[in-house]
Amino acid sequence: MKPEFRYFEKPALEPVPGCSWADKMVLNPAIIKDPDSGEIHMLFRATGPWPQKRRAGCHEPYPIFLGYAKSCDGGATWDADFSKPALAPALGYEEHELYVTDINGNEVRNYANGCVEDPRIFYIEGELYVTVACRAFPPGPYWLGSQEPPVQTRFEYVPGWIFEGDASDHFIAAARSNATVTVLYKLDLEELKQKNYESAFKYVGPLTEGHVSDNRDVFLFPAKMRIAGKMQYLMLHRPMNVLPFEGGAEINKPSIFLAAAESIEDFASPRAVHRLLAYPVFDWEENRVGASWPPVSLGNKEWLVSYHAKKNVQFGYTQSFMIIKEQENNFPVVIHRCSERLMYAEREWELPQDYPTPCLFTTGGIVMGEDLIMSYGAADQKVGIARVNFEELLAYIRQFDESGNLTGQ
Repeated sequence: MKPEFRYFEKPALEPVPGCSWADKMVLNPAIIKDPDSGEIHMLFRATGPWPQKRRAGCHEPYPIFLGYAKSCDGGATWDADFSKPALAPALGYEEHELYVTDINGNEVRNYANGCVEDPRIFYIEGELYVTVACRAFPPGPYWLGSQEPPVQTRFEYVPGWIFEGDASDHFIAAARSNATVTVLYKLDLEELKQKNYESAFKYVGPLTEGHVSDNRDVFLFPAKMRIAGKMQYLMLHRPMNVLPFEGGAEINKPSIFLAAAESIEDFASPRAVHRLLAYPVFDWEENRVGASWPPVSLGNKEWLVSYHAKKNVQFGYTQSFMIIKEQENNFPVVIHRCSERLMYAEREWELPQDYPTPCLFTTGGIVMGEDLIMSYGAADQKVGIARVNFEELLAYIRQFDESGNLTGQ
């Protein structure tokens, strides 16, 4: 029997008029269960016009921030702090402003200068981290690019000196296209709970290479796995340009890849080894697929992976699930893949407004009691919460084989 997904009839969070950094969009939330209480903590993406950084002849910039919220009733209601962002881009434009102090005290290029988007929270070896999709410079009102006729604002705030700079500099190369680079931060949950945001986030560094491909939907497994004779960290990612990666030329569509590396710093380098995990197969996946939130351990070396897919502008983004299994001395493989779209925009408040594309986009999932609780972005403007019985969901997914065929087992 197909599991029943339960939704609220209104958004959990939505834009706040008059809040400069969150009055246009509040969406794509990551969630984590408090290990010391029943609270759930959330980081959400938000944006609003930022006239203090407007350039003559350009639209107002729309830098992207992270905000903080928490729930004390299992996700039914949320208390959000709209007094200030939890994590904000630096918004520098001169060369000397584009550096940040990393977790080791080094001054390094700041890939999070323009936007910090789409957080995912997870543990690595018992320590808490968050990934964010970053741009070197903020865009203008970026949703205008999806309207007819489209208005492109992605490059309005990329300064001229970037285009005159040395293209062999990987930061310069990524900034020229204002490509998304996924950055890793170490997250101090206690400082976040106390709203001591300045000390809650420590910049670790990029996990992807913007000069190779725009890349997002990135997160790591909580422990190393033995791959190719070495204990390695393992990462899920979704490059927009798959051609530079093994197997990419055959599919040529944004897809889910695994990456293995002996150190976290190696992921954003040629030392990482990549392997295709899943690519568009079903009709509702025609344009792309990507993993949605960090995998959940099922025991027996199995992991639940939530993933999203997009068919086209009219059909939009939908969600489904797969189960992958670790292999002896090799990358994990898919053993069950649900060929049905299980979550998609249906409620009025989830349907398109500024964007033409229907969008239900999950970015967080935690198991509490009998339920899997998921946080999602709706219509690219609001936050929703959904839940489903966890065991019923797993039983249903296990009825499909690795290719999505319904076996009935």
